[in-house]
Amino acid sequence: MSDGERPLPPDEAGPRLMEVFALVGPLYRRVHRKIEQDAPRQGLSVGVRAVLDLLREHGPMTVPQMGRAQSISRQFVQRMVNDAAADGLVEAVPNPAHARSSLIRLTDAGRTVIEAVVAREHALLREAADVLTVAEVDACVRVLSRMLALFEDPEANS
Repeated sequence: MSDGERPLPPDEAGPRLMEVFALVGPLYRRVHRKIEQDAPRQGLSVGVRAVLDLLREHGPMTVPQMGRAQSISRQFVQRMVNDAAADGLVEAVPNPAHARSSLIRLTDAGRTVIEAVVAREHALLREAADVLTVAEVDACVRVLSRMLALFEDPEANS
């Protein structure tokens, strides 16, 4: 077994995973800034973009469900939903499972906008394709998913 294939010893886990945290924070902030820079051209704030993308990926959701999915407050999500609704990008529809908590869904305009944004982002990310392997990306997703699960809020699913 090569050194790269051996399990991570518990005594090495903390320092090695802190290397991941040290990269994730600046990466998040750089992506956030890039989205903010493009926002005037796209007409979307970072928060509205996140709401639209969540609905694109998962279909209609309630505001509390979106908050839990993104580990952000329901109040912040509600403000972003209100902004998106004011622009005609989302709409509230009756929720058969809960009369007082409407489902939020993309309008046709919202779907068009978020699909265009995602297409531009995918085009930008293609630049990384020539130096990354499928196995590297799979490993990255596996590590970040494990770390996310480790820090899951036990009340997030209640």
